Amino acid sequence: MASVEGGQVKHPTGFYSAGATTIFASRHDQRFSYCLYVPSAHSVTADPVPLAVLQHGTGRRGPQYRDNFASWAEEHGCMVLAPLFPAGIGDPADLHNFKFIRYGDIRFDRLLLSMVEEVGERFNVATGRFLLHGFSGGGQFAHRFAYLHPDRLLGVSIGAPGRITYIDRGSPWWIGLRGFEAEFGSAPRVEELREVPVQMVVGAADTETWEINNAGDSNWMDGADAHGSTRIERLMALRDNFEEHGIRVRFDMVDGVAHEPMRVLAPVQDFFASILTPRELT
Repeated sequence: MASVEGGQVKHPTGFYSAGATTIFASRHDQRFSYCLYVPSAHSVTADPVPLAVLQHGTGRRGPQYRDNFASWAEEHGCMVLAPLFPAGIGDPADLHNFKFIRYGDIRFDRLLLSMVEEVGERFNVATGRFLLHGFSGGGQFAHRFAYLHPDRLLGVSIGAPGRITYIDRGSPWWIGLRGFEAEFGSAPRVEELREVPVQMVVGAADTETWEINNAGDSNWMDGADAHGSTRIERLMALRDNFEEHGIRVRFDMVDGVAHEPMRVLAPVQDFFASILTPRELT
């Protein structure tokens, strides 16, 4: 039943599909879900609004990312999509499978793209290309997704990944790209990444290593520490690696911040805004 509030009739379906939405199960695979922020600029009769995807890390804080982007989404008239890939899919003890894109017969890149397609069917939003940010485990997902789907990205923000896939065809997947075709059925699209705005962002105090130097665990392989022991060192190595391959990178080091995802969002929002509203050169 619709409710009356302030003299206006509100329908529950519409109410929970505007602003900060409820969590929706994916139509493609209902083990997975997503929530949105639908800005007030969204209208079925106006131009489609742009889309920003915020990929959670191990802590699965999707709604928190979404809420921290709400004011920015209103300011820029941009819809926000925050996927949820729960832990324990397949293996009850597993925390990490989405970070490596493929897990058994699950392709997390395709799951995300199916969510984007679903949102595009439900809302007036531009889905051909979208902004993507991920931090920590989400940063792992984001840069690996970019190797597969640069044609879908308006820009990609790679936040503090602890385990990195370098553009290195001599090292095995997932520390390098040897075997990529066997893993995914297609070659990495590195050259196309040169056309995508790329940000890398990390806290200047992100120096703890207990979670990322864990030899023997399911998310470790020999060589994961070849380019440094901290997230800062590894991300700087990835920046240099990208730039050696002609991919320009905006690198943001956030003073006074450790491994704290919500405290690096200001430069991410600035990066996204620079893509949506390019600034005049002075």
